[in-house]
Amino acid sequence: MKVVHIALLVSDLKQASQFYEKILGLQRIERPQLAFDGIWYGLEHGQEIHLMLLDNPYQNCDKPSHGGRDNHVAMQTDQLNKIINQLENSQVPYTMSKSGRAAIFFRDPDGNTIELMG
Repeated sequence: MKVVHIALLVSDLKQASQFYEKILGLQRIERPQLAFDGIWYGLEHGQEIHLMLLDNPYQNCDKPSHGGRDNHVAMQTDQLNKIINQLENSQVPYTMSKSGRAAIFFRDPDGNTIELMG
């Protein structure tokens, strides 16, 4: 088995696209015509992230301060330091992995947790 795509709920496509494109550097790919708005991003090896414009059911939920203790998407990158700089310049809080490995956890504007490993 392999992961084909990860689907994340977002409440504002413009805000989400700025985050995923400007901070993470993801590139949009073609998206099929569906009954809801969204943006698809291509990753390596044919994997994708699908942002779906829907009400966020987690909006008023308490989230743990460290994303490693929450539902999260984990991705590997060779741009970890560059993305850390982007997060800091954009004032997006992040935490280092509690395991001591080169990994960070942060949340997108809708509270979806992302782990990036170097």
